Amino acid sequence: LLEREPSVRVAICDLRMPGMDGLAFLQEVRRRELELAVVLMTAFGSIESAVDAMKVGADDYLTKPVDLYELRRRVTNLLENRRLREEVSSRQERLDKRFRFEAILGRSAAMEQLFEQMRAVAPTRSTVLLVGESGTGKELVAKAIHHHSHRARCPFITFNSGSMPPDLLESNLFGHVRGAFTGAIANKKGLFQLADGGSIFFDEIGNIPLETQAKLLRVIQEKEFMHVGGVDVIRVDVRIIAATNADLEALVRQGSFREDLFYRLNVITIPLPALRERREDIPLLARPFLARYAAENEKPLREISPAAMELLLDYRWPGNVRELENAIERAVVLAEGETLDVALLPAALRRAPEEAGAPPLPPEGLSLREAVTTYER
Repeated sequence: LLEREPSVRVAICDLRMPGMDGLAFLQEVRRRELELAVVLMTAFGSIESAVDAMKVGADDYLTKPVDLYELRRRVTNLLENRRLREEVSSRQERLDKRFRFEAILGRSAAMEQLFEQMRAVAPTRSTVLLVGESGTGKELVAKAIHHHSHRARCPFITFNSGSMPPDLLESNLFGHVRGAFTGAIANKKGLFQLADGGSIFFDEIGNIPLETQAKLLRVIQEKEFMHVGGVDVIRVDVRIIAATNADLEALVRQGSFREDLFYRLNVITIPLPALRERREDIPLLARPFLARYAAENEKPLREISPAAMELLLDYRWPGNVRELENAIERAVVLAEGETLDVALLPAALRRAPEEAGAPPLPPEGLSLREAVTTYER
């Protein structure tokens, strides 16, 4: 009956019944893995039996005579807990779908190589360094690695130091105790504590000042730190995923990045290809951007004209996927018809290829050596 009625959420039964008793019913429900909360009713003298039933999977129990108000309250709580579990499960499914590797669009050889590296790295505990130009999707890759690891149900926190002063930066990362500095009116947890069990993504880690790098190195090595102004050692289990569009080795040579921190971060380095290195993926990216922004702006746009697509393929995209997305969004906002045409694209894309960054071909009649020299120059 219960298998035929999946809408049933809660079963209330007596612990002692003729035929099948409450415990046998509970065991059968759990054996069949039915999504059903079970509330057992028992006489006062059999509470010990009800507690034993709780140990094998009962959700709650009541003593007889049953207070109907209390019964209603217990059932309401069970239904609310069920709703919350379903909501969390649904949200996790959406996250899994959004951050699965296949959701990162790309069918080029460069992207297939990236996917292979991500699959190999995700289940490990190793620190990961993502290297690539601005706009190549480093944060999206970091989230996908996190959501395919055993930390997926724990926090993923993004941190970008930017131009943040060192004291405020360290307060954000490590937390502080009350009175540690002017304005510290209460204890505060840092991002490392909030991310315990999960991952922290350091976007543009090359921007972190030297004085903070030493403390970051300690967390990576020892898995422990202290609050700003505190004396207690706090241990955490956090995976570090860092990203940079700078040459960290050059920063090490210049003295603006610690060599020991660089080697700690450089355990597994994953390079992200620039968009110009995977031009065959441009149509694959442009069409979903068109569909998304047309829907958001309630525009009838359905396609990209062949001439416009040719310009998208010819352009060098110094801003990578982010620039492509912005160009498509701009075109959608300005569009009036059903086709995204050349006139809607930014001026930089509509220039001649040599103005957009591709050098002109050398004149005819040159030898191969002269042509190569001219083209390189």
